[in-house]
Amino acid sequence: MERLSADYYVYPGATARALRRYEAFARAPGRRPLYPQDAECSCRGCSFDDVRHARDVLAEVLRHLPPRARAELGRRVAVLDAGYLRRTLPDPFADQRQWESGLWWHRRLAGGREGA
Repeated sequence: MERLSADYYVYPGATARALRRYEAFARAPGRRPLYPQDAECSCRGCSFDDVRHARDVLAEVLRHLPPRARAELGRRVAVLDAGYLRRTLPDPFADQRQWESGLWWHRRLAGGREGA
C-alpha cells in the first residue's frame, strides 16, 4: 500500500514510523496531560514531530488497506487512540480554528512543548 500511494506523506516505512510516534506519545510515562506540538517543518521527516500528523498518516493507511490488515492495524490504533484521549484535553475552540477540525485528534488542546 505504501509503495502504491500517491500521498506525499505515505511512503515505504511511513506506517511503522507513524505507529512508533503515536505509540510513544500515547504511552508516555506519567499522568499529566500531554499537548501535541506543531511540527516546525512540513517535510516528510519533520512532519512526524506533530503526533497528530502521525495519526493522520495512520488514518490514510487504514483507508487503503485490505480488510484483514485494516482490522489488525485498526485494533492497535484503537488502543493508542484511547491513550491519546486519556492524556489530552478537548479544545473548546476547535470549531473556530482555521485548519480542518473535523478529525477528532485535531480537536484536542495543542501547542507549546509536548508534555508541558
